[in-house]
Amino acid sequence: MTPGQNRTLLVSQIKDGTVIDHITAGEALNVLTILGIAGTTTESLSIATNVASRKEGRKDILKISGRELRKEEVDRIALIAPHATINIIRDYEVVEKKGVTVPPVIKGVVKCPNPGCISNAKEPIESAFEVLGKELRCCYCDWMITKNIASHII
Repeated sequence: MTPGQNRTLLVSQIKDGTVIDHITAGEALNVLTILGIAGTTTESLSIATNVASRKEGRKDILKISGRELRKEEVDRIALIAPHATINIIRDYEVVEKKGVTVPPVIKGVVKCPNPGCISNAKEPIESAFEVLGKELRCCYCDWMITKNIASHII
């Protein structure tokens, strides 16, 4: 590369879909898991990991063509990427931009790791966790999830 040449990576625009920006660095693949996107997806994806960011130092970015996220999906993303922004794209234009909000209690999103918890029994009960900063506390058995929250997301 010669001096003065542009060193940016260009990723094509999407006509319709979602761009998730400011994902915590290294969490993009966990976000894909949360969204149920596997290697056999038919959706067009662009994934950028550990990209330089003025705000956070490093961040991840996801572009998903042909899909707008539901509130439940955004709530799940907020657990591992609390500073993420969701950009809804229609006809190549950003029509909606919003941050994520971590709710005080999440229901039906995380599986309790305690095998004796009532939420893991054959009872018709939905898991529920109180969000305490970067930790989660089960509302039924008080079990704490203090790390690797993404591995417990249903």
